[in-house]
Amino acid sequence: MIAIEKLTAQHLEELSKVVLAKDQIQFACSAEEFLKESNQRVHLHVIKHTSKVIGFFKLDCGYHYDYAFCPSDGLGLRSFVIDKRLQGQGLGQVTIKALLAYLKQHYSHYSWLYLTVNCKNRLAKSCYQKAGFLEEKALYLNGPAGPQHIMYMPV
Repeated sequence: MIAIEKLTAQHLEELSKVVLAKDQIQFACSAEEFLKESNQRVHLHVIKHTSKVIGFFKLDCGYHYDYAFCPSDGLGLRSFVIDKRLQGQGLGQVTIKALLAYLKQHYSHYSWLYLTVNCKNRLAKSCYQKAGFLEEKALYLNGPAGPQHIMYMPV
């Protein structure tokens, strides 16, 4: 069972054990880097499976300020990470479905969920598509690791 929780001090030890493959770090961030950005606009969350932290992500409530493609009632999903030892088991898709239910309960004033995924990150794009994300025709060209697909779904 997947659970979504806002990051608390109790999660920190388990969070530090979540790792990405070296080739994926360019597309997301390490647990250490993840912790550096928490403010009123960016909310840090953990993904739990069978009561253990297996991943993390950021919800950016001001995503539309930085990305013109995102409407003002859009929420940004950033730094979505599942531990490398658990990838390929469908947990990303299950997490997105759990996230939608979580957003309806805790972020109900948002109508859309947006993200960008690097054009070289085919596995992540496939995961998002299988979870129901749609893709805009245009690319976001200012990504730190190259062009990115713009993806979105209604909340």
